[in-house]
Amino acid sequence: MNTPPHIIVVGTTSSGKSTLAARLAGKLGADFIDLDALHWEPNWVEAPDEVFRRRVELATLAGAWVVAGNYHVVRDLLWKKADTIIWLDYPFPIVFWRLLTRTIRRAVTREKLFSDNVENFWTHMKIWSNESLFRWLFKTYWRRKREYPALFALPENSHLNIIRFDHPARAKEWLKKITA
Repeated sequence: MNTPPHIIVVGTTSSGKSTLAARLAGKLGADFIDLDALHWEPNWVEAPDEVFRRRVELATLAGAWVVAGNYHVVRDLLWKKADTIIWLDYPFPIVFWRLLTRTIRRAVTREKLFSDNVENFWTHMKIWSNESLFRWLFKTYWRRKREYPALFALPENSHLNIIRFDHPARAKEWLKKITA
């Protein structure tokens, strides 16, 4: 009997975690879980850690799931349940360009995100602000490149199958080959 997949897609902001995870979940017939959707309350208020953790616990009760996200506050809950981690480890210019174009698109379309939140273009352009996703990218990009290999090497994570993609084209080709 096949075990239902429990997959986590990680990577820096704008690497395409949610897009890949949603497409993979669709191909596998698994639940798609976006950690941002469980984390953000209306008006960009962060859910308290205990609320967020409870939401993650409930969301991962399903038989098969694919999670998109990096939140360290729920890493202990997720990584012990997961069998595979997909790391989108793309070059900085690619993720920077994706963040820029995504931010502009969302500003123009006023796309509703988690809890009906809408991103503010000018907030993100203020790279000195803690609310700027560009600042977040600069703050976390190189840290994640150091952090993930160290985390993957820990004994408690030895059960995980690690798949690393260094370019979106390779992830896209891999996804084409996936069948349920």
